[in-house]
Amino acid sequence: MDMMESLPLLTPGDWAGLTVLTMVWWGATWIVEHPPRRRPSVTTLMDRHRHAWMRQMLTRDGRNFDAAIVGNLRQGTAFFASGSLFALGGVLALAGNSDRVAMLIENVPVAAGSAGAWQVKLVVSALLLTHAFLSFVWSNRLFGYCAVIMAATPEDHADPRAPRCATQAARLNVRAAHVLNRGLRSIYLALVTLAWLLGWEALLVALAGFAAVIGWREFGPGAREVLTED
Repeated sequence: MDMMESLPLLTPGDWAGLTVLTMVWWGATWIVEHPPRRRPSVTTLMDRHRHAWMRQMLTRDGRNFDAAIVGNLRQGTAFFASGSLFALGGVLALAGNSDRVAMLIENVPVAAGSAGAWQVKLVVSALLLTHAFLSFVWSNRLFGYCAVIMAATPEDHADPRAPRCATQAARLNVRAAHVLNRGLRSIYLALVTLAWLLGWEALLVALAGFAAVIGWREFGPGAREVLTED
C-alpha cells in the first residue's frame, strides 16, 4: 500500500496524538535548553562546568587529560550513532513489509488500526531515529572541532589568544552536548511511538510518561541537587 494512501487511515485521535508528540518534542528541547533562571536544568548547569573545564585547561601543560575526555565523548556519540542506525534499519524493514505488519496485528490482540496505519506510525518512528542518527553524527563532529580548537590553544598563559580559544572550545563543547541530548530525546520518543501501535490513547499516556521522566531528570532531585551544592 502506498504511503500516501495510508495517511487517510489515521483517525482524528491519531492526528491529535501526532500533534501532541510534535509539541512535546519541541517543548522538551526548549525547556531543557532555556529553563527559568531561578531553576536551571541539569543541562544548563553542566554547560557552566564545560566552560569551567576549558578555563582549567589553560592551566595544564600537555593537556593529554583533556584530550582523553573529549575522545571518550566522541566514542559515546559514535556508539549511539551506530545503535540508532541499526534500529532505523529494523524499523524500515518492518514498515516496508505490509504482510509482516498484518501478521503482527493479528497476533497482538490489543493492536489498533490497519496495516497501512501501522506503517505510517512506524515511519514516524523511523523519522525520529533518523533525526537521532544525524544528531549523534553532528555531535561527534562538534566534539572533534572542540578537540582541534583545544590543540590550537597556546600553552603560553600570557598569550592573549589563549582565553579566546578556550571560550571557543567551550562553546563548541556545549553545542555538541546539546545536540547529543537532542538525539537521545529522539531515541526516547522513537520508543514512545511504539505505544502508538496500541492506539492514540496509549501514545498520549506514553508521552506523559516521557515528559515526566525528562522533567524529573532535568529539574528533579538527584544530579541537579549535586550540581547545585555550594
